[in-house]
Amino acid sequence: MRQNILVQPPILNDVLAARTRVRRVLPPTPLLAHPLLNAETGLNLFVKHENHNPTCSFKIRGGLNLVASLSAAERKGVISASTGNHGQSIAFASRLEGVPCTIVVPLGNNPEKNASMRAMGADVIEVGKDFDEAREFVERTVVERGLRYVHAANEPLLIAGVATYALELFESLPDADVVIVPIGGGSGACGCCLLRTTLGSRAKIIGVQAERADTFARSWKSHSRVVGTSADTFAEGMATRVTFDLTFGMLERELDEVITLSEAELEEGVRLALRATHNLAEGAGAAALIAAVKLRDQLAGKKVVCVMSGGNIDAATLKRILGR
Repeated sequence: MRQNILVQPPILNDVLAARTRVRRVLPPTPLLAHPLLNAETGLNLFVKHENHNPTCSFKIRGGLNLVASLSAAERKGVISASTGNHGQSIAFASRLEGVPCTIVVPLGNNPEKNASMRAMGADVIEVGKDFDEAREFVERTVVERGLRYVHAANEPLLIAGVATYALELFESLPDADVVIVPIGGGSGACGCCLLRTTLGSRAKIIGVQAERADTFARSWKSHSRVVGTSADTFAEGMATRVTFDLTFGMLERELDEVITLSEAELEEGVRLALRATHNLAEGAGAAALIAAVKLRDQLAGKKVVCVMSGGNIDAATLKRILGR
């Protein structure tokens, strides 16, 4: 199955409909100012705590919206590729809806995310060296399996679902000047851009990528989509080698800026989150915090929201980072 299927991006009414479905399961997540974080950074930061969701990730919102919207025929089973957070989202929602679920992950994937998906009832298959090889396996085999393929990015219902956190964000802080959000497949950043524009906010949306998985950043800056040869970052939520039609199209039009972070910077983000907010954040989840530090001069005097997108860091990686 090819990824270049033309689909229409969601609109505000889609997000409002998604909020009704999401709210049946999830309350709004906190948007908090942490005095210690602001004292250490010298900035006026607010953290949108998507790590406080049941799967410790913003992705759960997309799964809840999409799986609840499946037709009777599609409910025979779903399949998707993931490094874990998207997969947990689909597994969690599928269990609620009674839909069989298969998630394909790369070999050597975060073992704690794998265990979580299995505990939710998903059949977890390990294939390929990275997310994109796992995704390619799904796309080669989905027709013979007769399942509904849930793409990690080219799904308007997923984007509308995750955009509900952006709706909460802008309702809570309508005068935000900047929102910083990590980018892997791009659904979270798309949600922020969509709500910023449709609600008439003045906020600037800044995306963050890992230097070792910077395909989106290079594509966005050059206006020419490229394919990376590797995505060698511990921040698996941002570890993609390709861009995706729907999310890239939206972000090419709407995103204001994108920056990249080294592995050392991403590690310091994890330590900063723990030290200054007392929250456990994975590499992608802490990326916005350390990006704000990197952009400190540019952000001085502004109200800045950092999206803590997830907290699913495995014990071995956390031990390594804290031991440095």
